Amino acid sequence: MYVLIGASSFVVAALTLLAGFGLGTLLLPAFAIFFPAEIAVAMVAVVHALNNLFKVFLVGRQADLRILVKFGVPAVLAAAAGAWTLNSLAQGDALATWELAGHVARVTPLKLAMGGLILLFALADVVPALRRLQAPRRWLPLGGLLSGYFGGLSGHQGALRAAFIAPLGLAPAIYVGTQAALAIMVDVTRLSIYGTSFLSRQTAGLDLADHGGLLAVATGCAFAGSLLGRRLLPKVTVAGVRVLAGVLLVLVGLGLLAGVI
Repeated sequence: MYVLIGASSFVVAALTLLAGFGLGTLLLPAFAIFFPAEIAVAMVAVVHALNNLFKVFLVGRQADLRILVKFGVPAVLAAAAGAWTLNSLAQGDALATWELAGHVARVTPLKLAMGGLILLFALADVVPALRRLQAPRRWLPLGGLLSGYFGGLSGHQGALRAAFIAPLGLAPAIYVGTQAALAIMVDVTRLSIYGTSFLSRQTAGLDLADHGGLLAVATGCAFAGSLLGRRLLPKVTVAGVRVLAGVLLVLVGLGLLAGVI
């Protein structure tokens, strides 16, 4: 368990620092192998927030302040609403169950919402026609509202955020720094809501403190991956990494919709 989650955290963090999104989404399957989906979401949220803090330390000084205001403030407000919506979805019972190689797959409202959102946003990175769509700068507040809400709802804020930020033509370092700063703004908001509602209820039968070692390993490996990603930053193109991350997100989304993850 420690090896799989640690290795996943390292590779995914390196990839997603360059893409600006996807850490929580791509880490979720590794945690979901060992924990129920609701617990996996909670644990990944902790790693996601800590890694974003580290990314802000690495590249946050490059963030564009005007974008943080126009995009980030609406995102924070909408993230709170999205987190409360997640709390409601998590209470839903399984809609269907089926078995695959001895594994019981459960399709729940929460998994359907998460899987559908992942697929929707990932398609923007793997379909050429959608990848060419550009949102005007004046739409940044709308992008913040949408990204913040879905970030609070499913934790997968980055793909939609990238759809509004990437077309601005920012230099790679500014792009990554801005993405990291916006991500931590939403993370702080949604974790505060999770802590007062979702986490307190869903983890009643599982003390996250008992898994502090696992969270520490995942976070440490994510930090190391982010350091590697920073070194690779001048050698890669944002568009290329976004396509690769998009393909992985499609696979994760399909797995959630089917109830396998």
